[in-house]
Amino acid sequence: MTRNLEFKQSGHLNPALSEPATRSLSAEKLTGRWVNTNRETDGIAECTIEPDGNEFTIRALGVGVDRPIAWPMTTARPLANLEEEANQRAMALVAIFDFGFMRTEAYLRVNKGVLVIVVFNIFQDDSGRSHYVNREFFYRQD
Repeated sequence: MTRNLEFKQSGHLNPALSEPATRSLSAEKLTGRWVNTNRETDGIAECTIEPDGNEFTIRALGVGVDRPIAWPMTTARPLANLEEEANQRAMALVAIFDFGFMRTEAYLRVNKGVLVIVVFNIFQDDSGRSHYVNREFFYRQD
């Protein structure tokens, strides 16, 4: 699957974003079922990324006390990912999970065959808990 990315003021962006190779990026490396490399995680145990029209569907399972906890299913938007290493171009995703008491912004990308998910957790329930960021790594499990 290939996505075309459009920019409003391409003259103000990194020139690599206007290159034809960057504008038509493949999502193939992102899709599938991914399992956390850390079996002791307290965060996301696994996630599945599937194409859904011009977006992607993300299903995540969090770690629970007795069993995995299904996160609310959400859609993700594609982003152009400019790698610092060897001028690589790839597609990344941004997704928002709304738990009611907490909002999680997730940024997903593949680096050297490993899915990297960075989550920013923002509490919305006036509990006084500190917002936090976490980064986890996943391997493909097809």
